[in-house]
Amino acid sequence: MSRIETFEDFVKVHGLLLTASGLPRPLHEQLFKKLSTDTFDGGACFQIELCEDGRQRRLVLTSGFMGKESDVFLVDHAWTFRLSDAYKQLQEVPGLAQRMATLMCVDGNLNVDEEAEGGTSIEDTGSMCIEDILERELCKAKENKDTVRWLELDELDIDDDMLLSLDLSAKFPDLLALSLCGNRLESADIIFQEVTKFKHLKALWLNNNPVVEKCDGCLADKILRACPGLEILNSSFTRNFGEWALGFCAEIYGKDNPGQHCGSDHKLHEVASLDISHRGIHNLANKAFSPAAIPSLSHLNLRGNSLRENSASELLEVLKQFPSLNALEVDIPGPLSESAMVILESLPNLSFLNGVSTNKILEAGKHVIDSILEPRLPEWKPGEPLTDRVINAMWQYLMTYRLANEEKIDETPAWYVMDELGSALRHSDEPNFMVAPFLYMPEGNLASAVSYSLLWPIQNVQQGDECTRDYLYGIGEDKQRSARLTAWFHTPENYFIKEYEKHSKELESRSFTPPSVMSSATKSLLEGDRGPLRVYTDIPQVEEFLKRPEFILTSEPKDADIIWTGMQVDEDAKKATGITDDQIINQFPYEACVVMKHHLAETVQKAYGSPDWLQPTYNLEVQLSQLIGDYYIRKRDGLDNLWILKPWNMARTIDTTVTDNISAIIRLVETGPKICQKYIEHPALFQGKKFDLRYIVLVRSVNPLEIFLSDVFWVRLANNPYSLAKNSFFEYETHFTVMNYRGRINHKNTPDFVREFEEEHKVKWLDVHERVRKMIRSVFEAAAFVHPEMHSPMSRAIYGVDVMLDSSFKPKLLEVTYCPDCTRACKYDMVSVFKGEEMRGSDFFNDVFGCLFLSETTHVSPL
Repeated sequence: MSRIETFEDFVKVHGLLLTASGLPRPLHEQLFKKLSTDTFDGGACFQIELCEDGRQRRLVLTSGFMGKESDVFLVDHAWTFRLSDAYKQLQEVPGLAQRMATLMCVDGNLNVDEEAEGGTSIEDTGSMCIEDILERELCKAKENKDTVRWLELDELDIDDDMLLSLDLSAKFPDLLALSLCGNRLESADIIFQEVTKFKHLKALWLNNNPVVEKCDGCLADKILRACPGLEILNSSFTRNFGEWALGFCAEIYGKDNPGQHCGSDHKLHEVASLDISHRGIHNLANKAFSPAAIPSLSHLNLRGNSLRENSASELLEVLKQFPSLNALEVDIPGPLSESAMVILESLPNLSFLNGVSTNKILEAGKHVIDSILEPRLPEWKPGEPLTDRVINAMWQYLMTYRLANEEKIDETPAWYVMDELGSALRHSDEPNFMVAPFLYMPEGNLASAVSYSLLWPIQNVQQGDECTRDYLYGIGEDKQRSARLTAWFHTPENYFIKEYEKHSKELESRSFTPPSVMSSATKSLLEGDRGPLRVYTDIPQVEEFLKRPEFILTSEPKDADIIWTGMQVDEDAKKATGITDDQIINQFPYEACVVMKHHLAETVQKAYGSPDWLQPTYNLEVQLSQLIGDYYIRKRDGLDNLWILKPWNMARTIDTTVTDNISAIIRLVETGPKICQKYIEHPALFQGKKFDLRYIVLVRSVNPLEIFLSDVFWVRLANNPYSLAKNSFFEYETHFTVMNYRGRINHKNTPDFVREFEEEHKVKWLDVHERVRKMIRSVFEAAAFVHPEMHSPMSRAIYGVDVMLDSSFKPKLLEVTYCPDCTRACKYDMVSVFKGEEMRGSDFFNDVFGCLFLSETTHVSPL
């Protein structure tokens, strides 16, 4: 239709989009007026403010009262892109990276001179030498008629020799706290010798020195034995923590008030709030942590401490003794209990648990609660390019949609960032605004479409209120809401780690032993006087190359003995085409258990648990918590954390992503069901490039299992040299090998590849091949064991099995494909790698049909 001029035309064209947006009907006409006049009037009502020390923005209502559903605002899209194009656009589009970096608060430098623990600012030493700093501290103490009891010597390039020459214990004999963070100290012996000279030391910080990693805890143990009065070491409480360490966390003690080295001044008596989270505390049963020492304690944060030396019942007994304790923050599940309800039953005087009203928890019967979640603030390294900062931070801001019309849906989703106003909307479980994408078509067709987001109040809002939206609107716990919030917030790691450990333990308990290999039993379909077998097919290569006299083609499915199709033959298809149960079909019942990626992983895991040939794999629709736990453990243990996300049932690497960003992993769930699989970071390479192998497997029977491996297999090569540089994750031709549909095909003859691979890596391909054969057999044995209902005497099938080799030349299963594209097998003649026989491409399907229907074994090997 022509350009939209009236509201009636607008509704006629956009009716479905309006309904999908959820915008209340009374606001439809107002929306039309703003769209048709290109009116962006949000600036008159809202103001963007910096928060979280300038690392986030928030949106505040500056106009007066705004009633529920009283107005609608247009929000422009500042950046819209396909994920594969993101990095390139940031590099090439003028001003884009700078605008996105500013919008996402990653355009400045992180403040490395942040406040020291306890709120004491590290003074700017400028160009002063260390001797000048020490002299200044001594003079300051002399002026105050005192001694130096707190000394910070952070990031001053102090090495072992310099530490010896400074002779700190002689200059500062009364020192209670010493910080040497961020220097170049390496010798455990020198550090031990120097710090143990201090007789009154309560706190010692050696964080970010090489010696800390190098000694792996042994230096700490040695220092603690020699300094029993030490209460804090490297930000963690020691076993001997007492009144001083607790006072430090309560901000009683610090540089301006270091405390005394003898006796207690009972300053904890007035402490009402105490944060001792993430202090490495193993035992809370301590004389200083008692109602007698802290009688006024009303708020306590215990998060991030193992407390492993106390039982849950002991810990609850300790906490019961505090008469004023009203609010508690603790890991759930954690050392106190697996359940919030158990904690509340044991501590009935609590009013808040993890920031949530205990009445609300009891009403809902919730077992795991945690609403005080710290936002994931952007992080970057000094000197890191703006493009890399934006790529890392953008998952906090992205939204997504797919375009579709009556004929098809776009295979690749579009991602977008709202403008500065829209991006300043932060999350709330109880939001006061709603946001929805909207496609405006001023000419009445998709070609003229412009994308916006709509913003409107869903609650009454007062001037000065923060404006918020629900990032997961409409998504409840049945869709893993709490786990998905991890994309934006630091959720309790302990909970997810426990979920992973349960999952891992369950996998370890599975150990299916396959039966011994049986000889082939399926007979030829042409035994006796039976004439040629009639074949119906919609596969062009079968139509062109199946020339054996035992088979003739028919154009009618109902007349065929054999149905060979690339389409799924379900009951509806049978009714429509006249196919019956007496015809042989190139599909097995329940074969989805191997050809859909999430089912394949489930099938293998149900049979074997975690075989070394299957990378750790999670179905993100139901196993997101377990994946997050695995990610956290790998991060904690310093292991690589690169993952690949694949749609359940899409080929050609559509919507497939490689990332090490946990927010990206979680957000990618929004574009359709996916598996998340540990990326093979160190694959075997061929001339510096990544490759995988496509094998062809023929299945005659599932019970007994009769499978054959075609002598035809081929290598698929990436075009670019392999790299783990972050920018390379967006390079299709670096990390992916399927070039039939994208990129340029780098064809390599299989025998040449095998010969050159053996020469490059000094390995025997026969050994590699034997491991691959064993793995492929295991895959189909798992399917037959887990899904015996897959068996059907009227089924035969061909599958493509994709395999990658790791750097130790061990095979890794990538996927199994139904009715694989065999254009390459038909197009090229080759010589069998092991048998030395010539295999003509034009005979490929003659050999396949001979194996499956005539019980022949030409150019195939039984598995």
